[in-house]
Amino acid sequence: MPDKPAYPIQLIQPDGRRVFDREHAALVADIGPEQLRALYEDLVVTRRIDTEATALQRQGQLGLWAPMIGQEAAQVGSARALHPDDYVFCSYREHAVAYCRGVHPTELTRLWRGVAHSCWDPDAVNMTNPNIIVGSQGLHATGYAYAAHLDGAEIATIAYFGDGATSQGDIAEALGFAASWTAATVFFCQNNHWAISSPVRVQSATPIARRAYGYGIPGLQVDGNDVLAVLAVTRQAIARARSGGGPSFIEAITYRIGPHTTADDPTRYRSAAETEQWKRRDPIDRMRKLLEREALWDEAFERQVGAHADEVAHQVRSATIDMPDPAPMALFENVYATSHPLIAEERNEYARYLAGDPGAATVQQEGVPS
Repeated sequence: MPDKPAYPIQLIQPDGRRVFDREHAALVADIGPEQLRALYEDLVVTRRIDTEATALQRQGQLGLWAPMIGQEAAQVGSARALHPDDYVFCSYREHAVAYCRGVHPTELTRLWRGVAHSCWDPDAVNMTNPNIIVGSQGLHATGYAYAAHLDGAEIATIAYFGDGATSQGDIAEALGFAASWTAATVFFCQNNHWAISSPVRVQSATPIARRAYGYGIPGLQVDGNDVLAVLAVTRQAIARARSGGGPSFIEAITYRIGPHTTADDPTRYRSAAETEQWKRRDPIDRMRKLLEREALWDEAFERQVGAHADEVAHQVRSATIDMPDPAPMALFENVYATSHPLIAEERNEYARYLAGDPGAATVQQEGVPS
């Protein structure tokens, strides 16, 4: 990887034209017509999942959702660069990464509906569940990569986080540890310009990728709305990590078109003009224009992709609405890996409360927060 991000790496311009970049174009030289179409389909399907989940929340079917519209290329491009045995450590917005890793669409909303502690089985797809603690996944990814190296596994890990997370101590500690111990970790920052209502300029006075230099980690910026460029630089970083070269830092320059979560109103802190400017850089439109320029687009393909996206959205909606509520006592399952006396005590007390024990009810009302 280059020593410094002199400019965001780009392989597709917003109007669909290719960019001549000998080094990075070579990294995706194997991406032919069918692969280009498949990447476009990933972008469309994952946006459709996102809009459907947002609608479900607005209709009271989900408690919360963190929209990712505008960030599809950053997620699809990076996810498609990973090997099956690489391990993903995500935040709470990587729905497209989850889809590309093989998470079934019907599992994506379980946590957000409040019927389970998690969405999917991490070991089935080598990807952690949504992580609400901002930045902590950087440490998890670093520790896992280091432990895997001690076990002789030649894999890489990737930690996804936003620009706001770079102000968290956990990310700084993870970078220091990864550099010192040559951990096979790719730090993937989706710079979507807003950490809730805080603009990126208050997170860093210099390009975020440059922070990596102080730790001895190579960093670069990539056009996060260019799926091919993201695929190329992530492949490069993953190959470096898997071969023992150590950690890398990628800053994908993108934009969060929607709210931070469905509990947020972005019109209170940013202008419509700014949002419209970024909509003109839409990653899906960009990929469609590339396909059109290279005679890979027709109405039949458009109908096929649209039908697939609608079917996946239908699966998400049906599965969400039909999810059964968990048994009340399931609240105490999977809290600790082994038995814990406090959990056992609370479980017994709650069972008495559910059974109508007046003494337990008093404890519940007066001594235990609801």
